[in-house]
This record gives sequence, structure tokens and C-alpha cells, in this order.
Amino acid sequence: MFEDRRDAGRRLAGCLRPDPDAVVLGLPRGGVPVAFEVAAALRAPLDVLVVRKLGVPAQPELAFGAIGEDGVRVINSSVVRHAGLDEAAMAAVEDAERAELERRVERFRAGRDRIPVAGRTAVIVDDGVATGATARAACEVARAHGARRVVLAVPIGAPDVAERFAGYADEVVCPYRPESFHSVGQGYRDFSQTSDAEVVELLGRLRNGSRRRGSHR
Repeated sequence: MFEDRRDAGRRLAGCLRPDPDAVVLGLPRGGVPVAFEVAAALRAPLDVLVVRKLGVPAQPELAFGAIGEDGVRVINSSVVRHAGLDEAAMAAVEDAERAELERRVERFRAGRDRIPVAGRTAVIVDDGVATGATARAACEVARAHGARRVVLAVPIGAPDVAERFAGYADEVVCPYRPESFHSVGQGYRDFSQTSDAEVVELLGRLRNGSRRRGSHR
């Protein structure tokens, strides 16, 4: 369906409506090359949304919450109650994830400040949605940062991706929803790993006002 993440980003951008209040937020690492093309096409600022989901210790894929920059913390009290988590267990998970979040922020931002999304449209971009846990956490964190509207934009996902994100995103844009969906990589001819250096370079390029697309691979 897509040659690579650049191609996916360009085609995804064509499905999005222009919004002068939009901030495009790529989920590192693989979502950033897609988000770069979306931001360039929409002439919107580009940033990363660094989030960590807080997994139940016995079931790490089951998130009881999420954390983001500037101390943002979102807790799902229903999951906490059903999993029987106490404050000590939650704190241990959060401490570990907060340390990892800070390491990633330092690595990807390279000293740049976060672009505020308060009162704006947060367009959250990844290279696709599989389990959806990270994308859901990203939507919750963007909302906690004050985003007026949250749009989840991904090139590929399951046929029911919009229904799965009801209550998390105001709009879901996903042009390729194969009936036999089993992984994000099935939609790409080239699904090679995105490096940390590429993430930093792409963020710096749009922040510096350059929208040249030919040399970021």
C-alpha cells in the first residue's frame, strides 16, 4: 500500500483538512517521518509527543494510565480498581516509566522546548495502530496538556480503528484498513527501523523553517 513512511505521510496528509490551529505530533520513532510529511503538507508546526503508558505489572499491555511531559499524569481508576493496584505498585511502575520518558525527551528534543498545544488541535501521527495502547495514551496526554481537539491520524489500522478510539480522539483518520489486518508493517514495502538521529534531524528541520523532503532518509 505504501512505499515507505514518507509516502505514507504524504498520502495521509491528503486525507486531512487544513487547520490553522493544528500542531502535528509524531510518536517516536516510526511516527515521526510520517508526521514530518503531514506537517510539511499542512504547513503546521511539528513536534514529538513523548508518552509512556503505565502497564499493570502482571499484564503490561493493559494500561492503568499514562504519563507525559511537564508532569502530566492520567490514571484510569476503573483499571486500577479491577486490577487491585495499590499506591506502592502504581508508584513503582510510574517511577520507572518517568525515568524512561525523561531519557527519551532528552534524546529526541535535543534541548528544544515542547510546542504548547493548549487551545489548539493536536494531530497525533504514528505509522499505524496495532494494539492502540500507546496511541490511546498519547490522546489522553494531549488532552491533559489542554488540546482543544484531538485528531488521531495513521496510515494503517484495523477496520474498527475509529470505534476503538471513540472517547479518546475527536476524529480518526486512517485511509488503509485491511480486512485481514495483522500488523502495521503489512502496509509498507519498506518498514525499516527509524533511528534516533533521524527523529532529531526531522524535528530540527521543520523547526528551522526548512520543508525540503528529498534528503531525510
